[in-house]
Amino acid sequence: MNRYQFIQACTEPWPVQLLCRLLTVSTAGYYQWRQRPAQPAATWQPAAQAAFTHHTRRYGTRRLRAELRAEGHAVGRYALRSWLRRNGLRALSTRPQRPRTTVADPAAVVAENRLLGQPGPSAPDQVWVGDITYLPLLGGRWCYLATWRDTCSRRVVGWNLAAQMPTELVLHALEQALTLRQPAPGLIIHADCGSQYSSAACRARIEQAGAVVSFSRPGDPYDNAQAEAGWSTLKTERLPHGTVFASLEEACLEVAYYLDTYFNLERRHSALGYRSPQQFERDLNLNLS
Repeated sequence: MNRYQFIQACTEPWPVQLLCRLLTVSTAGYYQWRQRPAQPAATWQPAAQAAFTHHTRRYGTRRLRAELRAEGHAVGRYALRSWLRRNGLRALSTRPQRPRTTVADPAAVVAENRLLGQPGPSAPDQVWVGDITYLPLLGGRWCYLATWRDTCSRRVVGWNLAAQMPTELVLHALEQALTLRQPAPGLIIHADCGSQYSSAACRARIEQAGAVVSFSRPGDPYDNAQAEAGWSTLKTERLPHGTVFASLEEACLEVAYYLDTYFNLERRHSALGYRSPQQFERDLNLNLS
């Protein structure tokens, strides 16, 4: 109930002028509100509730608006924000990362950053970026997730999860990506200077695939910002408020669903015009055909 509705309900015992003064609204504004035609019940609210529930609090007002407009509901962020507040609903918010997973090998020969000064990719499978993060397990243990992401479509093209983070962690994720995507020669594969990526085995596999090696400059987190930004999204949406996985097996199942199904196929990304990576790639292929 808004203030005008409250005044209307209380005009029997108290004068309108007194109620308006107590609720800090103008008398003229109240009477203008009274003269407006009755508004139909908002048809978007059940759809908003369904979307908020389906995406398990991962969508704030921007993505909710995009979701509802795709379903034919014309609703703005202000109305959505008010609706969330009235219903006691709050979307998840990002939190900073803590552990460090990059350990450089001082003896490794590191390639240049081939992304500096270059325009962004115009199509998928032109640039992939890789990174490693930690995921908490029950009992204070950790497991480690390596992904390769396409910088054009934001799709996670390959990933691997394990209890340790040797070179094989990123190599298995890379093998998955190369097998599924079959990129043309010339693909740039970019990562930080961690020993897993600068290892001879990783560089050899990249060169064997006809791809080009690229590394971030030492100590510059912005050189691999897109890969690192994905971790904040994953942890906020899948591990809110100190949640941990019960085991490595549970972590694998949850990450498989989140990345392969939800993140790649369903989740709307602001950088993609609030489309999922799959929808973005589909639209791009239609425009190019």
